[in-house]
Amino acid sequence: MNNSNENLKRHLTNRHIQLIAIGGAIGTGLFMGSGKTISLAGPSILLVYAIIGFIIFFVMRAMGELLLSNLKYKSFVDFVTDLLGPMAGFFMGWTYWFCWIVTGSADLIAISGYIEQLYPGLVAPWIPALLCVLLFFFLNLLTVKLFGETEFWFSIIKILAIALLILVGIFLIIYQFETPSGVTTSLSNIWNDGGIFPMGFTGFMAGFQIAAFAFVGVELVGTTAAEAKDPEKTLPKAINAIPVRVILFYVLALAVIMSVMPWRTIDPDKSPFITLFSFAGIAAAFHITYFVVLTSAASSANSGIFSTSRMLYGLSSSSKAPKIFNKLSKASVPAYGLTFSCACLIPAVFLLYIGNDDVMKAFTLVTTVATVLFVFVWSMILFSYIAFRKKRPELHKKSKFKVPGGLFSIYLSLLFFIILIVTFWFEGDTQQALIFTPLWFVILGICYFLIPKKIKSQWKPFSESE
Repeated sequence: MNNSNENLKRHLTNRHIQLIAIGGAIGTGLFMGSGKTISLAGPSILLVYAIIGFIIFFVMRAMGELLLSNLKYKSFVDFVTDLLGPMAGFFMGWTYWFCWIVTGSADLIAISGYIEQLYPGLVAPWIPALLCVLLFFFLNLLTVKLFGETEFWFSIIKILAIALLILVGIFLIIYQFETPSGVTTSLSNIWNDGGIFPMGFTGFMAGFQIAAFAFVGVELVGTTAAEAKDPEKTLPKAINAIPVRVILFYVLALAVIMSVMPWRTIDPDKSPFITLFSFAGIAAAFHITYFVVLTSAASSANSGIFSTSRMLYGLSSSSKAPKIFNKLSKASVPAYGLTFSCACLIPAVFLLYIGNDDVMKAFTLVTTVATVLFVFVWSMILFSYIAFRKKRPELHKKSKFKVPGGLFSIYLSLLFFIILIVTFWFEGDTQQALIFTPLWFVILGICYFLIPKKIKSQWKPFSESE
């Protein structure tokens, strides 16, 4: 191991950053969860995804302006520590680490479930999850560039799958294909059955609860700041492309799906991707879709392992985590943090994988917990921006990457997150998550007060620690 004076190396190129950002914007929920979101909200789900994407864009722009205001910031935890204080940085860093442990556990459970559905009884359910942890551990251990390459190709597969769905759907719409149920494919199928809001305001709001999880990971590009070549060019480019990606990957894809299949005919428990490809006579639709879903879940798990190791490295650098996590391997990888994060994923797989019914309930619960925690992370980025505008007005004035709409956009985004959390209370599964999630902050609070004063005295302002 190298000593702690060594820094993370900038080995991620522009194409890595762009595809990592795209991969973060395309969640597994789009492939497997879109049927359920459509059944809840009807065609208004298009507006749901557009609104969430709109808000997330402001969060990312705020993150981008802050990261570029000081290139010594290795991730968003650094600017939270600098602008809101060491205690805020402690809560932010460990919460983000826990976010990805929870999400990674859910992804591993999903991978095992998908393989069981594809090849029933082939292997014990825990084996694929364990193999994934080991595979991603060794991939991330070698070099950060290898992580970038892995995510690059994972993202390419997801992009091609969505592009194929859109092209197949457009072809079916143009030639007015008649589905097995006797319905002709047409854009009018989107609004012909009850209009855009057939499930009313309640259904519209219910769509936000599930759709929000699809955007988890979009901020991942912020954890690559310390390892990105030429961040002043690559980060703005990746962030500015978010609206286009949301329109293309979510709004356009779901609009095509609902044009081909009237929204009431879509099975909430099945992927509409499989059904649409089947309509087109693609016999391998089932296996193609599950391959893409497996890729998507694997990509998310791989990203989680990467980000948790970097988060532990950053926390350790500022004495908010054990010093051992601050040591880098010869390949400039935080190997101890990587090992610890992977070790935390393994027992979660064994504990959660009890039976199919329990797994699905656990999966829903942990993904909702992750969403609530990510909302906390996104909100902390926004609060940091508000503090930045007050404490560093000269840096904001010089910024070439200002947030569109300024503070108004920031306050609007915070209001949206408050409304989103309130809606979680009105559904059984999401209500459970709201009840359990505060326990994490109680645990963090206890840990914070148990930390010796000698260690806390080392928590200097970020600018002084550099």
